[in-house]
Amino acid sequence: MRDPSHVCDLRCSSRQRQILNPLSKARDRTHNLTVPLPRGEEQHSRMEKATGQQAGTPSPRTQVASVPGEDEYAEDSSDEEDIRNTVGNVPLAWYEDFPHVGYDLDGRRIYKPLRTQDELDQFLDKMDNPDYWRTVQDRTTGHDVRLTDEQVALVQRLQRGQFGDVSFDPYEPSVDFFSGDLMIHPVTNRPADKRSFIPSLVEKEKVSRMVHAIKMGWIQPRRPRDPTPSFYDLWAQEDPNAVLGRHKMHVPAPKLALPGHAESYNPPPEYLPSEEERLAWDQQEPEERKLSFLPRQFSSLRAVPAYGRFIQERFERCLDLYLCPRQRKMRVNVDPEDLIPKLPRPRDLQPFPTCQALVYRGHSDLVRCLSVSPGGQWLASGSDDGSVRLWEAATARCVRTVPVGGVVRSVAWNPQPAICLVAVAVEDTVLLLNPTVGDRLAVSSTDQLLSAYTPPAEPAAQPAQWLEASEEERRGGLRLRVCHGKPVTQVTWHGRGDYLAVVLATTGHTQVLIHQLSRRRSQSPFRRSHGQVQRVAFHPVRPFLLVASQRSVRLYHLLRQELTKKLLPNCKWVSSLAVHPAGDNVICGSYDSKLVWFDLDLSTKPYRVLRHHKKALRAVAFHPRYPLFASGSDDGSVIVCHGMVYNDLLQNPLLVPVKVLKGHALTRDLGVLDVAFHPTQPWVFSAGADGTVRLFS
Repeated sequence: MRDPSHVCDLRCSSRQRQILNPLSKARDRTHNLTVPLPRGEEQHSRMEKATGQQAGTPSPRTQVASVPGEDEYAEDSSDEEDIRNTVGNVPLAWYEDFPHVGYDLDGRRIYKPLRTQDELDQFLDKMDNPDYWRTVQDRTTGHDVRLTDEQVALVQRLQRGQFGDVSFDPYEPSVDFFSGDLMIHPVTNRPADKRSFIPSLVEKEKVSRMVHAIKMGWIQPRRPRDPTPSFYDLWAQEDPNAVLGRHKMHVPAPKLALPGHAESYNPPPEYLPSEEERLAWDQQEPEERKLSFLPRQFSSLRAVPAYGRFIQERFERCLDLYLCPRQRKMRVNVDPEDLIPKLPRPRDLQPFPTCQALVYRGHSDLVRCLSVSPGGQWLASGSDDGSVRLWEAATARCVRTVPVGGVVRSVAWNPQPAICLVAVAVEDTVLLLNPTVGDRLAVSSTDQLLSAYTPPAEPAAQPAQWLEASEEERRGGLRLRVCHGKPVTQVTWHGRGDYLAVVLATTGHTQVLIHQLSRRRSQSPFRRSHGQVQRVAFHPVRPFLLVASQRSVRLYHLLRQELTKKLLPNCKWVSSLAVHPAGDNVICGSYDSKLVWFDLDLSTKPYRVLRHHKKALRAVAFHPRYPLFASGSDDGSVIVCHGMVYNDLLQNPLLVPVKVLKGHALTRDLGVLDVAFHPTQPWVFSAGADGTVRLFS
């Protein structure tokens, strides 16, 4: 690395040194002005430097001691200079990586002093050395310098904001040199300039511009004011425009309320307070009282004394007039018809079910659930009478009755047309039935699919137990039995037909289980519970699982195993759940007679809340093809609504109620318990507490 002061490292001749020494000496005086040293201290430091330095030791001719009391600059020469850093106006940071800090007058390097003190040595020096507080380090030489008393006093004066010179008086009386004494001669006798006798060209140009402006009419002379005073004509006719302009911001004060019957001198008896009301009125605060007075009754108007609160009321009225701000309320004349949303007519939204077509009779107890086959030809219904009935949808003929030996909570037909399988939730068991109706090829392929399963060599622990049906049960249509140990409240299929989700009436993270039919494997997708689960549903397009609890609907991503969204229905108790076939909209019903529509692309809060039913909602459903959705309630009605979802994301869904379908009789304060749409036709099936299933077309 090259020395930054390599120019100073050159050797100068004696003649050049004589020329440069005064300049460097003056520069050193100005550079070290902040740390001046007295002569005694300077001699002491000079002796220390002469004995302590190696390569920086000056020549013997520089060690001449000065006599105290003599003039410092009497015989000034370069031989009297101490070891001074002649590096010049060079940043000292350049020497951080070098062993020296500069050069003396002879061109020799001034090496940095060895500082081997650690923190303990510095602490001991601070405790033992009484002059530690007045010792500073000279950055140009690297040595410690002890400040004298004069220098310490100078620093203290500067810290207090005073002047450095003690003898300087900033408040000494000033001499008024020019106006103090009258002089006969001027202070300066300078002769006048030539330009003071010649007209100014600049002023000539200004005057010419002003004359031109006056000729052009740009500058007008001031008109003389009329000295006669002007008085307001009290009887003159006012300009209506001027009056309106002056009073357009005036807001009239509100008028006092007219007195009522309570302020009459002879009020009716019902306005007179009783003794308890008088005591209650006295205990209330003045702001809490309905009336500021107590009604009294007099025999005649002549017996009415002077009003005691007259001055108080007048004073409060004056305060209201000049302290209370007034605001002009602009009334907007709105037509009530404009507030009603413009909805299309129901006749323009057809087709949708309008009347009852068929009644499916056969159950002896209330029908809790129903499901339609993928082709729409068959209908399965479950009842509290312990049976599952298979109906022909077009004729209401009961094709088959399967006794299951318990209350049927849920029925779900496999959505794949090639698989003829029905899942039935009975108590704590899910029964997989082959109804053996319809296409024989689909019936046989379903049995082959179930019989192709090969159990693993080492069975793993599962939350549910898969059991094969016996020969007698197989003749009745039963193929598999999945036991859970807890009551099953709902069963639903995935769109591909291989996965099955069930809801258990229990607490903890095992409320929802997912079964895989091909591998006969069960798993619990959650590690903890977020409330009592009411309904679950698979997303028709994406790998999502919707879980409805009492107060929220959660959307989980099954592949990432994370929560995607949390929908807030703002309901007391969610009872049912349905997903739009496109997958971007969700509806849920609640026991407080609300139907909530969610737009997943819009917000986690409800897009629309419908309150058409009078009692609790039991079931909601979407139509697979038509823009229809329906809801069933305990009031015995099924309300069909038109729900159009547009491909344009900027256009919100159109929700229009189109028909109220009635036909079920109320039994045990229960009405419609389940609804389902036909997969291809604009028909809706409803299961009621009266033990019937009805078709509306």
